[in-house]
Amino acid sequence: MTSWLRTYVPLRLLLCCLTVALCAEASSAGASVCWSPSVTSCTDCLRRGPQCAWCFKEDFLNGAGLSQRCDLPENLRRRGCGPEFTEQSETKVEVNATISSTQVSPQDISINLRPGAEASFIVSVKQLEHYPVDLYYLVDVSASMQENLDHLKTVGVALSLRMTEHSSDLWLGFGSFVDKPVSPYINVHPSKISNPCSDYEIRCRPAHGFHHVLSMTGNMSEFTRVIKRQRISGNMDTPEGGLDAMLQAAVCQRAVGWRPEAKRLLLLMTDQPSHLALDSRLAGIVRPHDGLCHLENNVYTGSTRMDHPSVGQLSDKLLENHIYSIFAVEKQQYQWYEELVCLLPGSYLGKLGLFQAPNLIELVVDAYKRLLSEVAVSVSVEDKAVSRYWVSVSPICPDGSTAKDRSCSGVQPDQTVYFNITIGQHSCPNDGEDEDITVMVHPVGYNESTVIRIHSKCRCSCGLMGRCQDDNQSPCTGTQDGSRQRQRQEQGLMKDSNADRNWSCRADGSDMECSGRGVCDCGRCVCEQSRLGTVYGKYCEMDDFSCPYEGGLLCGRRGVCVSGECVCDDGWTGESCGCPVSTATCQSLNGLICSGRGRCVCGKCVCDDPKHSGDFCERCPACQSSCQSHWKCVDCHLSHGLTREEVGHCNNTCTPLVGYTDDVAGQAGEMWIQCMYISKDSCRYRFQTSSQSGRTQLHISTRPGE
Repeated sequence: MTSWLRTYVPLRLLLCCLTVALCAEASSAGASVCWSPSVTSCTDCLRRGPQCAWCFKEDFLNGAGLSQRCDLPENLRRRGCGPEFTEQSETKVEVNATISSTQVSPQDISINLRPGAEASFIVSVKQLEHYPVDLYYLVDVSASMQENLDHLKTVGVALSLRMTEHSSDLWLGFGSFVDKPVSPYINVHPSKISNPCSDYEIRCRPAHGFHHVLSMTGNMSEFTRVIKRQRISGNMDTPEGGLDAMLQAAVCQRAVGWRPEAKRLLLLMTDQPSHLALDSRLAGIVRPHDGLCHLENNVYTGSTRMDHPSVGQLSDKLLENHIYSIFAVEKQQYQWYEELVCLLPGSYLGKLGLFQAPNLIELVVDAYKRLLSEVAVSVSVEDKAVSRYWVSVSPICPDGSTAKDRSCSGVQPDQTVYFNITIGQHSCPNDGEDEDITVMVHPVGYNESTVIRIHSKCRCSCGLMGRCQDDNQSPCTGTQDGSRQRQRQEQGLMKDSNADRNWSCRADGSDMECSGRGVCDCGRCVCEQSRLGTVYGKYCEMDDFSCPYEGGLLCGRRGVCVSGECVCDDGWTGESCGCPVSTATCQSLNGLICSGRGRCVCGKCVCDDPKHSGDFCERCPACQSSCQSHWKCVDCHLSHGLTREEVGHCNNTCTPLVGYTDDVAGQAGEMWIQCMYISKDSCRYRFQTSSQSGRTQLHISTRPGE
């Protein structure tokens, strides 16, 4: 507590004000998640959340701490910081509609994000009626597959005929694999390298990691001819190099001949499990797979130099190249591949007792129908930024349902699935610089995708000048100013200089530096931090807590305190922001404001004439005429027999609003005055009068003596 408060404020009043102020401070602190004494820069401020803003106006709250520049945008505006001086998070989503597509749209989206912010957009995926189909047979040609290889000879033509129900444009390709041709996967004895089957007096081909045999073709006779020429090979251990071969078949686009417009199916046929990443260490191969194509003369040359790919790496390459994978395995290996398929999006597993042509054909057709009827997306963030972003995907299926995972099943041709995708940013890079990253939305098995270009804005631009006013540098600490200080000190002028600067910290007519609420630093007031609120101004003469209170809260908690005056929120006015701008609370039942007899002030009626009262100025007991003033009127009506036909004869002496009643007590109430009239024949007649809504009314009893 500063000395000027102790001098001029009674202790009891001070303690009371302090208690109220601290309560208000606690309330307001909870209302603004942006303010914190630890916030000393624009970057710190915007990292507190997308709702926060930084004021870079040079003289904003002059003398106050830097943390006061960080607040909600509406609070900064009320304190005098216009939008042109405000730096705040701006999330922007722009869709490039110039790129046409038939299956996936949009295909290009640009997003501006800041840490703590998120952006949502819709990606639609349409299932077409007929697709061209590319089917690549990737066959294990180890010795145990001899019989199964023979069954493939009749598959080509029969499958082509069967697939005409779903596609009129089927192309087939073929490749084979065994395992890495190194020990311990194969026998490296010279006689076994050239002919692994020499012990069985059979001539077979050398082991190989992957051999691309036939590029995509629509010539089924050529496919059958190539199959008939295939020979088996051999190796030592049980697992084969299937994943190695799958990756090459996926990434060697030109060699395999995958068509851009076709649905791509990769069918792996084997009777054994496959080697996984790190298995190659048994052969001294420790170099991770680079995910690239390594074919020379259609033979995989990286088999002895690189490890088997990881399941995750293979999954990425299949997605990247829009390939569905189908596994045709014997039932003894079904469980192993069942677990593998769960990790490969867009995969299908078929259990076959025998690799006979009818079984293979049904497997391919069933897999094709099932894979196309399930529409799913995979969202991938660049590796360098994956920890700084999060992604949420919510599909809306054609039947209107919202799937729990990232896919919709049972999608029919010409139906569209909509994916509501939200991307949010956790944080910025360690260097705090802006960054540009790419996020890919891959509909599984589709040759179209959506590219999301994210510009992460981590630094503050703070207007055209780029000054955020967050350096808090004293005017005496600059290099040039420092040299002047040394020169003047050498001339013996430093003492006078300090005195001159101190005078510049005093308001006109004041002998107190910085109003007693700050210190003078090189001719500029640096205001103290008060528990009551913010002290600011050139001479620390202003604060944001010396404003009227409403209900024990500063500005009724419906505004902010600026220079001792409340700047109210929209919809409120008054010194302490306790008055609603709306007049709805003053509207009476007849639709008039204060019954037409007053003004609505601070949400309550103030009557124009003090004789009126009530919440809506509807009462006026003093406005009622006395009973005696209506006697002539009552006498006139009595002389005409209280008949409605004769009412007009009394208009000159009466209000036109006269009624007859059997029981005046039935009209009793605050608005009616009960009166008595004694006729010439000494009969007593009760009547009542009212001036409600500015019109005098009479009700005369038809029963004398009441």
